[in-house]
Amino acid sequence: MSHTPQLDSHCQTILQEYRDNFSLFKEYEGKILALLKNSLDEAGIHLASIESRIKTEDSLAGKLERKGYKYKSLADITDILGVRLITYYIDDVDKVATAIERLFEVDWENSIDKRKVHDIDSFGYLSLHYVCSTEEFPFRFEIQMRTVLQHAWANLDHDTGYKSGVEIPKRYMRSMSRLAGMLELIDEEFSKIRSEITDYRRKIHKLVASGNLAEVPLDGDSFRSFLEMQPFKQINKKIAAVNQAEIQEVSLIPYLAVFKGIGCNTLGDVRNIINNCSEGAYQIACYQMGLTDLDIISSSIGPQNLCIAYILKKGWGTGGVRYFFDLLNGKQKSNETVAEMIVEQAKDLPFMNQQ
Repeated sequence: MSHTPQLDSHCQTILQEYRDNFSLFKEYEGKILALLKNSLDEAGIHLASIESRIKTEDSLAGKLERKGYKYKSLADITDILGVRLITYYIDDVDKVATAIERLFEVDWENSIDKRKVHDIDSFGYLSLHYVCSTEEFPFRFEIQMRTVLQHAWANLDHDTGYKSGVEIPKRYMRSMSRLAGMLELIDEEFSKIRSEITDYRRKIHKLVASGNLAEVPLDGDSFRSFLEMQPFKQINKKIAAVNQAEIQEVSLIPYLAVFKGIGCNTLGDVRNIINNCSEGAYQIACYQMGLTDLDIISSSIGPQNLCIAYILKKGWGTGGVRYFFDLLNGKQKSNETVAEMIVEQAKDLPFMNQQ
């Protein structure tokens, strides 16, 4: 049987004030969410989720029944409107907090950083709570910030019944403390790994920009940085000139797997293929385009013919060319036919007879 809160006249007045301003809370819920989303997008901060809620009348009535004596008016209750921002990483919580401080006035006296008061054996969840205000809205509101794992812990912790006041046997409490510690450690490690990956990417970008390609392992990050230098631009322009063709730009990321598949371990290895096989790539293109009137070619023609020229110079023949197309397009029966045709066309080209 549900309990009906017993409210004195003072609390009834506050409850009526809530009813009178409910539409205003709804209006500013949308405005505050929009401000937060726009600000965080501009700052490049990606959230796992953003949630909001307006306290229900029943919930407010229960709160007033318990401690209505603390509030002079509705304006003294800071959690009528609440927003929760859930981040992927610990360090993003502080970035979100900085963005909020720029958007709203923060009531520092009533805000709390539970991350700092969290005891190792407690069951409270880690989060940062700001009580905020803005000139246009006459009521304060709460913004809670936490990570995905902190949010998961809060929900799991609540589901155990601990917050209901029911005493939990010590062996279960110990297990929960261990789990909480593991989640904290995982949270910290995720942030640490992201930071290290960011540092690695910066290092790779600098190495690529400096031209020290022999020192740069061939991977997704390094290949993207390499492509920013347009390493195939020269061979593509030379091939396009055969028919005065226009070059249509396409993604060359699929060639990462190709270059790795034919034995490249560093960007230096890729550069060596460009340096040593450009003439062969051009000759293959001249033969093929000489039979057509193509006036638009793909920007992938350069790396494609470079790889084919490299494979043929290595003496890998039809099997090697077929393997190239398997890497690039997936295994298909037609790859064998295309490979045979290319090998037949290329056998009399000058680069094939050079030692």
